[in-house]
Amino acid sequence: MKTKVNEIQIRYKENLKTSQIISCSEDANNIIYDNWDKDTIGVHETFKILLLNNSNKVKGIFVLSSGGITGTIVDIRILFATVLKSLSTAVILAHNHPSGKLKPSEADKQITRKINQGANFLDIKVLDHIIITPSGAYYSFADNGIL
Repeated sequence: MKTKVNEIQIRYKENLKTSQIISCSEDANNIIYDNWDKDTIGVHETFKILLLNNSNKVKGIFVLSSGGITGTIVDIRILFATVLKSLSTAVILAHNHPSGKLKPSEADKQITRKINQGANFLDIKVLDHIIITPSGAYYSFADNGIL
């Protein structure tokens, strides 16, 4: 008797004609903010990842979680599954602060450290963690020496 198991397939189709290159935190913020739902940016926190190839070309944006007014849950297993399935070599983390405060919380710093540790193990670069506000202002962990 043969034992049947599920077959797993991984597919990813890339459109390089529209890829943008990230060269600084402002580039990342512009792409992230332009692709954020302006109707909800001031309502609840959302955590996204910007997926990049080895040339820092944007492969896509993945919404990892949406939460409440002051927080959202980040499951790093889903984050890394997405990075690996998309064959990305670098990521930029992003989340919004509906309150408009740009200062990262201790929880923001902790999750960034945890993700960065896992990424180092997998040879994935965490280039930045961007906090955005409803006005379009942003805070870059890399620019501020936290990453």
